[in-house]
Amino acid sequence: MTEATIDERALSKLRWRCRRGLLENDLFIERFFLRHSNTLTQRQADALGVLMDLSDNDLLDLQLARKSLTQVDATLDRDDVREVLQMLMEPL
Repeated sequence: MTEATIDERALSKLRWRCRRGLLENDLFIERFFLRHSNTLTQRQADALGVLMDLSDNDLLDLQLARKSLTQVDATLDRDDVREVLQMLMEPL
């Protein structure tokens, strides 16, 4: 069973929520939305929201693989969060 994608309104709200204070984070996030906005599921959107609750520095450390999820917050070490983090880290 394939999960339904989020609608335009939810996507717009998620984009707004993902605005960050560090340019480096914004670059990762913008690339993420360029690649995945048409196929983003609610589960993935929720996991991205969890990552957006992190500080800018912790988020950047995760995206640059300077820290693991368990080093930042052990409760983040979940399949959905790992999946979205991998999507954020996909090279060009």
